[in-house]
Amino acid sequence: MQKEIWSAEAPARPGTHLLVMLHGYGADEAGMVRLFPSLPAGVTGVALQGSFPVGDSFGWFLLDPYLGSDTSEVLEAASGLLARVDKIRAGGSYTGVSLLGFSQGMAMATTLLRLRPAGFRAVVGLSGFIAENELLAMAEPLPEPVPYFWGRDRNDWVINEDAIVHTENWLRENTALTARTYPGMGHSIGPEEARDVGIFLRRYVSTPP
Repeated sequence: MQKEIWSAEAPARPGTHLLVMLHGYGADEAGMVRLFPSLPAGVTGVALQGSFPVGDSFGWFLLDPYLGSDTSEVLEAASGLLARVDKIRAGGSYTGVSLLGFSQGMAMATTLLRLRPAGFRAVVGLSGFIAENELLAMAEPLPEPVPYFWGRDRNDWVINEDAIVHTENWLRENTALTARTYPGMGHSIGPEEARDVGIFLRRYVSTPP
């Protein structure tokens, strides 16, 4: 059973907005806890452990050094994660659900949005990319642009230029995009970025739409 870490105890969760937080490749749910202090009032975060083993750590699907992946594996992982999110949501009285993903977690969060475009109020993608998927692209652009925060360092060596170009094009065509860059941050989550994520969430999800 995959682990999860919550930003609030169970009695404080009803009536809040649920933010599902997805870590990167070769990491685990504990890496997302650093963002808990940035979550605004009315937002409950749950950091989930990935389902794909990477040594002693985890990811969401097999990833090669060029960020390539097998479409069927990505869709299978996303379908399993959607079922997991549905189960978590059914266990509490939440006002809605949003997604936050770091690195490969951004690819997974966006795949969930592509599979269920009306199911999430907003998405946050940090230092990541969007997995190419010709099958899902046939039904795009998405019918309703969802607010999307994309934060990164332009000199992030992990995310190659081709992936950046594809990600930017997709986000501009399919979402209501807020894009920010943070020089010197590298492939990580910086304090200024965490602050801006909190501002974004406060605007789009901590109050009713």
